[in-house]
Amino acid sequence: MTRNDWVVGGARRDVAVDRIYRAATELVVAKGLDGLDIDALAARLHCSRATIYRYAGGKAQIRDAVLMRLAAGIIATVRDSVEGLSGAERVVRAIKVALDQIKTGPFRRLMLSATSASQLGELHSSPVLRHLAAELTGITGDDSDAAHWIVRVVVSLSYWPTNDEHDEEQLLRRFIAPAFAE
Repeated sequence: MTRNDWVVGGARRDVAVDRIYRAATELVVAKGLDGLDIDALAARLHCSRATIYRYAGGKAQIRDAVLMRLAAGIIATVRDSVEGLSGAERVVRAIKVALDQIKTGPFRRLMLSATSASQLGELHSSPVLRHLAAELTGITGDDSDAAHWIVRVVVSLSYWPTNDEHDEEQLLRRFIAPAFAE
């Protein structure tokens, strides 16, 4: 009797995790954060809830992995643009480049699909986003408040962009840069 495994291949765990995160990312892009439901994910993958939990963890862990996948291109672009910069100039450039990337990619659709305060809270309270904000803007030490604030600024400007990119940069230089002046 041949066995029809859900996951095949030598690196079984890696294959399973990648398959789960890929499907979760597709759900989130298509349906927003509401689409990230363990039952829906299990049905999409033709596996059990236990398989999801065993290989990928719970909803928060999967959400963070999805955020990382969606943010990967943004992260690379921001890293390239802030290389060699520090202090306020690095923070302003990182936020500006991140906003430009968010406006044109699936991350904005994800943000706009959040329909409740709890979904928004899930999105910008993610420790992954705070860590990325700290790393990309060059925040030193364990200043999670500053990182959380940067995430909130980026989320706010993504939801409610200015009419003019020059205005956006002026707002960042006037109100954000002084907080990070060296």
